[in-house]
Amino acid sequence: MTVLANPAEKLLFEVSKPGRRCLRLPELDVPKVDVKVALRGAKLRAKPANLPEVGELDLVRHFKNLAQKNFSVDRNFYPLGSCTMKYNPKINVTLLSLPGFTKAHPHLPEADLQGHIELMVTLESWLSEISGLPAVTLQPAAGAQGEMTGLMVIKAYFESKGEGKTRTKVIIPDSAHGTNPATAALAGFVPLTLKSTADGSVDLAALKAAIGPDTAAMMITNPSTLGILEPNMVEIARLLHAAGAQLYMDGANMNAIQGMVRPGDYGVDVMHFNLHKTYSVPHGAGGPGAGPIAVASHLEPYLPTPRPVRNADGSYSLDSKRPDSIGKVRSFFGNYGALVMAYIYMSQLGREGVRRNGENAVLNANYLRAKLRGVYHIQNDKACAHEVVFTDKTQHEQYHISALDIAKRMIDYGIHPMTIYFPQPNVVGGHGAMMVEPTETESKETLDFFVEVMKQIAQECKDNPEIIRTAPHTTPVSRVDEKTATTNPQLYCPMCIA
Repeated sequence: MTVLANPAEKLLFEVSKPGRRCLRLPELDVPKVDVKVALRGAKLRAKPANLPEVGELDLVRHFKNLAQKNFSVDRNFYPLGSCTMKYNPKINVTLLSLPGFTKAHPHLPEADLQGHIELMVTLESWLSEISGLPAVTLQPAAGAQGEMTGLMVIKAYFESKGEGKTRTKVIIPDSAHGTNPATAALAGFVPLTLKSTADGSVDLAALKAAIGPDTAAMMITNPSTLGILEPNMVEIARLLHAAGAQLYMDGANMNAIQGMVRPGDYGVDVMHFNLHKTYSVPHGAGGPGAGPIAVASHLEPYLPTPRPVRNADGSYSLDSKRPDSIGKVRSFFGNYGALVMAYIYMSQLGREGVRRNGENAVLNANYLRAKLRGVYHIQNDKACAHEVVFTDKTQHEQYHISALDIAKRMIDYGIHPMTIYFPQPNVVGGHGAMMVEPTETESKETLDFFVEVMKQIAQECKDNPEIIRTAPHTTPVSRVDEKTATTNPQLYCPMCIA
């Protein structure tokens, strides 16, 4: 049977016909102008761009079809480990659209920004309570910038003590977030990788050997990117503090411990939040995000300016008179819209809701771990936090099926692939990792569907391995050359410049 090509599925260049238009404008009723004269000095094309010529209906159908091919958490399950791709309540965007937020210019006088500054002061107080640390800045625009800001604050602290040139190294476990080493290097430190123990926790003996008078800080992700809670946080903090070093915690995975554990209580000196992950700000496509940091009292003087503050008379202002501050890390007050959405979300949850979210995140991940135990290998098969890491050990050894193959096959079942590029094989026994984070927002029915899909894929690996190796089969393009796309990207449209 011949499958006919639907014009709506074609590229615009393929349906283009000379002379077709979406809109026909009336003849000019003003004198014509020579473009070369009007734009003298500008570099003009020798001939018009070779753009597609299509009617409005063709154009609408083209983009509608493209939109339906996009994957989003609003349509299907998105278990992307480490990134908390969870559903975001629509009330956040609805309330953010109110004119009081969208039409307020950051250069307005403080008297006209009282509500906006109050919102920031309140949000800071909530993050302070959750972290167990007394001071917060909302300026950083993403988690990675929060990391950078935290290390800049630590650097300023040591410089004030006359130790800026001697405190040069930052210790980072291999189970930490992948951005941590790059952030440490960018902040002017030398990153030192610390190999984890077989169970994924910090090797205390190796840590003791690594700590010295040149240690500025340790950057630890807790829970780690293996989805494991570090059992020795108090001892880790003690070892660092005894050497005069600081403990930085990557708080990207706070949805697993929020409302249950306060990092400041077990010795963390500075940490960042990912509001665009933990507190429902839309996440992906490069932002906008928000990566506030919380710090211990001895680091508070170095936080970025301006600081939103509540005055003795009950009014609010922006305090820029802070001589020890590292200065601005973001224009104005950070990504203010992201802060508003986090405020709305947290105000709906309340204290008990924040804790319940953390409990549900952990429950969902452990449910999947228990349901798929024996179907897929688990490197560290013990109670996990917000995510569980399976590997392709069984499928690869028995059927030569990789984690990439399994991830591609998931697309055919309408589920977004989990993270497979991290953790690295050396952290999970040399196998391909499959890091699954169900998040706190998914129902038991969705999780049960995912479990059945993963079981069926495991059976297909045995019965029909070729269907796995050639997946996906339901997309316009199946296996792309990912290596070439990464190493030799085509950043232009050949048809446009023809």
